[in-house]
Amino acid sequence: MSQTYAVCEKCGRTNRVQLNTDKAPICGSCKAELPIHGAVVEGSNFSLQTLIKKSPLPVVVDVWAPWCGPCRSFAPTFESLSTAYAGKVVFVKLNSDENQQAAGQLQVRGIPTIVVFKNGSEVARQSGAMPSEMFTKWLDEKSS
Repeated sequence: MSQTYAVCEKCGRTNRVQLNTDKAPICGSCKAELPIHGAVVEGSNFSLQTLIKKSPLPVVVDVWAPWCGPCRSFAPTFESLSTAYAGKVVFVKLNSDENQQAAGQLQVRGIPTIVVFKNGSEVARQSGAMPSEMFTKWLDEKSS
C-alpha cells in the first residue's frame, strides 16, 4: 500500500499516511483531519518546514497560485505523478497567495516553481511548468 507524510495543522505532529483507503486521513495524535487530497499534501506556513525536515522521503513542492495560468495547466501533471510516485516521494502543493511566508522562505521569484528537498536540504529547483515527460525525467534525476 502506498504512503506519504503530512504534518498536522492542529498539533504539528508528522504523520505517516496510508493512501488509497476509504478513510479520511487523520492525525494519529490529536485526530484532526490531515491536509491531503489524493496523494498531494497541502503545504502551509505552519507545516512546510517541518515536513521538509522530518520526511524520510524526498519532498517535491509545487509553489503555485490560483490566478496563474501555467500553474493551473501544470496541476494535472503534478497530481498524476503524485499517484505514480506515492511511497517514494512526498508531493506538496503550496499556494503562494495563502502562504506568503513559506513562499518567501523558499525564495520563490516566479510561479510555478518546483523545489525538491532530500534530508531537509534543497537539491533541485525548476521554474515554469513542465510537460509530463520532462517532469518525470527531471523528478527521476533529482529525487533518487
